[in-house]
Amino acid sequence: MSELVSAVVVGADRLGNIPDLLKGHNIAIRQHISGRDPSHQKKTLQLPSGTELLILLTDFLGHNVMKTFRAAAQRSGIRVLACRRSICSMKQALNQCGYCEACPVEQKDNAHPLRFIANGGKGYPNDRREPN
Repeated sequence: MSELVSAVVVGADRLGNIPDLLKGHNIAIRQHISGRDPSHQKKTLQLPSGTELLILLTDFLGHNVMKTFRAAAQRSGIRVLACRRSICSMKQALNQCGYCEACPVEQKDNAHPLRFIANGGKGYPNDRREPN
């Protein structure tokens, strides 16, 4: 299994199911910041050391708070992911940024899941027929 990515989540008072979703994408929440504190609007904000990803929950943050955290991430060379606080929005943003879901470690009863692979419109990979 690959190593966990350390993330800081900014926005929202409660995260709900988001920690479970992030764990499935090999991301560990290092710190959660609600963003309500007026000190979060300071220009000289510093992110915790060891942070590799900054997740901004945009529907719970003001523009100045987002600007401050983005600037702090840029100074530290940290990737920024911005999305709404919903599982669907978070999954979409994670996949677009290259944080795919972790592969399952074990498969029960030797079951092999079906996989359909796009092959440039040429049918299935082992299909010997000519494409239409």
